[in-house]
Amino acid sequence: MTKGAFYMFDYHIHSDFSADCETKMETTIEKAIEIGLEEICFTEHIDYEYPDKDWIFEFDLNAYTKKVKEMQEKYKGNIRIKKGVEIGVQSYLLERYETLVNRETFDFIICSMHSTEKKDLHSGAFFRGKSAKEAYQTYYEELLDCVKRFKGFHVLGHIDLVKRYLKEDSNHHFHDIIREIFNEIIPAGKGIELNTSGYRYGLEKGMPSPDILRLYKECGGEVLTLGSDSHVETTLAYRFKESLELLRSIGFKYVTTFDKGNAVFHSIDKV
Repeated sequence: MTKGAFYMFDYHIHSDFSADCETKMETTIEKAIEIGLEEICFTEHIDYEYPDKDWIFEFDLNAYTKKVKEMQEKYKGNIRIKKGVEIGVQSYLLERYETLVNRETFDFIICSMHSTEKKDLHSGAFFRGKSAKEAYQTYYEELLDCVKRFKGFHVLGHIDLVKRYLKEDSNHHFHDIIREIFNEIIPAGKGIELNTSGYRYGLEKGMPSPDILRLYKECGGEVLTLGSDSHVETTLAYRFKESLELLRSIGFKYVTTFDKGNAVFHSIDKV
């Protein structure tokens, strides 16, 4: 694939600053240039008090800032590199995240929820003793509480992440509470991401699923980023072409990037 190809922006990427990633920034950046990406954003994990004590999702923020600046200078003229973060909110930790985002400077902040009721989704601890419907409802209720009380982010990450770990087998799609979430974030100028890692984890589409994307559009949502959630360079821009086609079919006109926290809109027809 040559520079200027279909895939332009990947706004959810991890490097070895994230505890669950071993890929060097240089490796990812050079692959991004090779496949024609014009801009990428590193979004390293910060999950305060992550329930699984085998994982510490925090890192040296000064070293991170220094490294991003080095990469920006080294690859100037070849690709634009942004400094982002993916925070893993829980209701009882919002004050700590408020302090973080007020103290540090990021181009872009993803607000995700990887743990609910102080239990992580990944290990299955959160799901034990719950029906699928109960688990989904609890997950979305805590996320709603978080976005009501915390606005220090730009987009919600993989809003229906719960689907990755437990298939919901009823006809209830939780649109009522998801609509409440959208009604909180959209007037505040926040958005969502379309995270294409869902394809890699056995889902039919990215996260969120098309019905939730349609609901977001119906609620008036416009801010929308596209991210692969890559932890290795080989998954950069994964399934972006069909994802952009999906967004276009729903009626979205733009994908969004960020510069120093300010949204920049790019016509899907020109991407």
